[in-house]
Amino acid sequence: MKWETVIGLEVHAELSTKSKIFCACTSAYGGEPNTHVCPVCAGMPGVLPVLNRSVVEYALRLGIALDCAITQYCKFDRKNYFYPDLPKAYQVSQLYAPICRNGHLDIEVDGKKKTIRIREIHMEEDAGKLVHDAKGADTFMDFNRCGVPLLEIVSQPDFSGAEEVTTYLEKLRETLLYLDICDCKMQEGSIRADINLSVRLPGGELGVRTETKNMNSFKAIARAIEYETARQIEILEDGGQIVQETRRWDDEKLESYGMRSKENAQDYRYFPEPDLLPMQIDDSWLASVKANLPELAHQKRERYAVQFGIPEAEAAVLTVHKNICDLFETIARSSGQPVEAAHLLTGEIMRLMNNANILPEDLNLETNKFSALIKLVTDGKINRSAYKETVEAVFTNNVDPDTYIAEKGLMMINDDNAVIEAAKAVITENQDTAAEYRAGKEKVFGFLMGQVMKKLGGKGNPDMVKKTLTEMLKGSGV
Repeated sequence: MKWETVIGLEVHAELSTKSKIFCACTSAYGGEPNTHVCPVCAGMPGVLPVLNRSVVEYALRLGIALDCAITQYCKFDRKNYFYPDLPKAYQVSQLYAPICRNGHLDIEVDGKKKTIRIREIHMEEDAGKLVHDAKGADTFMDFNRCGVPLLEIVSQPDFSGAEEVTTYLEKLRETLLYLDICDCKMQEGSIRADINLSVRLPGGELGVRTETKNMNSFKAIARAIEYETARQIEILEDGGQIVQETRRWDDEKLESYGMRSKENAQDYRYFPEPDLLPMQIDDSWLASVKANLPELAHQKRERYAVQFGIPEAEAAVLTVHKNICDLFETIARSSGQPVEAAHLLTGEIMRLMNNANILPEDLNLETNKFSALIKLVTDGKINRSAYKETVEAVFTNNVDPDTYIAEKGLMMINDDNAVIEAAKAVITENQDTAAEYRAGKEKVFGFLMGQVMKKLGGKGNPDMVKKTLTEMLKGSGV
């Protein structure tokens, strides 16, 4: 039988605010266990939360970018459940009036465009972290992450396979980065996804779904989707029934296992958060966020094509990560050579990054050095070979480009007299070849040009050599 896969996603994005959502504790990743904690995020009795305005601002940015309707009168709710890393035994979230609703994100897979509907985006606080002792049965609790602000982006069940899901996640990640609201470091759990998946016969009713929790790798998400799809189909074709449950993916064993039966909203006993007043987002605040929305990646790609004439494929590489894009724009601006800056980033820098296993978000360049190098090569002071060599030296050892070029003797010869003498010598030594050129055999010019460059030790300015040699061959002086 032919089965259809139906998938919805719940994506949690940790916001890049300096402090937590309801207290002044730092939201920075890491730190010694239980050092980023105060009575508020530790859930001590009698404490009161104070909402971080930046969290609301970031939620508005994402909602506007995804064409959501903004809930201008919104509020928080308590989601009640007991778990060791949730010291209050409840999570402050939004159920009844989420801040953003009914948006969308457009993707393209195999040349086909598809609109993924966003059901809602809501604000909530993160829980802590359990650390299991590999040598024994002990479990330790680290509350540093308690109260770190999250946005949960909930899609409609519009996905039909792993490729659509990963394409959506990549574009959503790109949007979060360019809005400057999340660092999207998946290895640190800054963005993670829950996969709600079911299968059905074509046109039939939706099947019973399972939820695979806290996936933080695009490749692992694709593998988990393929596994769960096959697992459910096998059960149904054997006459069994799918159990609605939460599952955990093991990427080493390439299989998932059941954790607990899936709870419904009523099992969490939601009720309005009594310690936080409802919010009224006025028109002026909303207009201000819209007016100051950062330029997104797709907008930058379009601008690069129109403003700089950069090809689509090259623009896509430049905008693959906001850090790469920022470096490009800085180098392009200071060198005044955006096309050369684009070639540099998408060519040599990408090659060197891959060789050194450096992630885009971790790339750190002294942009002034690379701007200076671009000026040197475009002004004819060094040739392309010397340029490439010096780029690698700056990237690898952070050398001073002027010093390196001087020490290695890489500066091009722009001395008219030196070029003239070399050209004279080559024509004298190759009079038969020079005669062939004068008789119309233009192909031999490349040989003569190479001989002049050889006499100049490969440091001659090609444009100057070409011009001088052409004038001398067409003249009667030699």
